[in-house]
Amino acid sequence: MTFIPEEPEVPEAQRASGPLVIRYEDIGQNGKLLLDAMPVVLGPSVWRAVWQQGATVALAAEGIIPILSRFVLEGGAGPLSVWSPVEGEGRFQIAHTVGADGAVERLMLNMWCNVYGEAGRTHGPAPANAGERLLAGRVYAEHVITRPFGPPEARKITRLSVPGLPEVPPDRATWRPPEASIELPPGARWVDDVFALDPVPVVFGLDHTDSNQHVNSLVYPRLFVESALRRLWDHGRKTPLLARTAEIAYRKPSFAGERVRVASRVFVKGDAMGVAAMLVSDEEAAGPLEKARPRVFARMWFNEG
Repeated sequence: MTFIPEEPEVPEAQRASGPLVIRYEDIGQNGKLLLDAMPVVLGPSVWRAVWQQGATVALAAEGIIPILSRFVLEGGAGPLSVWSPVEGEGRFQIAHTVGADGAVERLMLNMWCNVYGEAGRTHGPAPANAGERLLAGRVYAEHVITRPFGPPEARKITRLSVPGLPEVPPDRATWRPPEASIELPPGARWVDDVFALDPVPVVFGLDHTDSNQHVNSLVYPRLFVESALRRLWDHGRKTPLLARTAEIAYRKPSFAGERVRVASRVFVKGDAMGVAAMLVSDEEAAGPLEKARPRVFARMWFNEG
């Protein structure tokens, strides 16, 4: 099961590669690269290529930057050692979406990155495929180009006016609203009738934030995985599970000092189990969930490694 759009053909200037520095906690006990470790590789690879574009720097000087709207993370092959060389090979595309009237609705910066690592094992005998180059995972990152710190009426960007970039990027993307990320995947069926609140609330502190003055986007994948594991345990899945695919869609940021709740709903396809989830405010959690306006949406697939 994949939620990653097909990679487009792009010029060489929109392709790049770079290393991923592995921390000890990025490799699970089975040697698989964990999902929340992979997005970091976008920095030294795809983001480096983006910022080498002079037009991108000019946009940033005007306060126009890409804001993450969706992540898709897919786990791949293993095992890897914590000393395995790992790198990302990726590409980016600047595109536009249109509304029902055919007018330009938003400008997008989309990124694809394959994460490769050398097979190995941290402890014990070397695996049979030691030294083999493996596809350890895939990352897709979708961004909306906006002016986040400007006045409300100036934040939406549908035209560019800097040398080196067309006013409207010619490539066209399909916009998926954030709530589409909790839809039932094709061929799956719901196990739960409705979304149910995780009994464990989440309190955000400054440890969860970044320089954008809100909770960092990479906080959410781990938060959703931990909540999903509790939910699957309640459904009788008490063997060690590993998240292999996660789609995270962002609608509204959270801030330090807030308390929020995860609501989730389990689905199944064959022997695979998944969880759809959404993050709601403490106040919304006290009322009917169908009336909530979730901040973040997610759906994940799990297996036994």
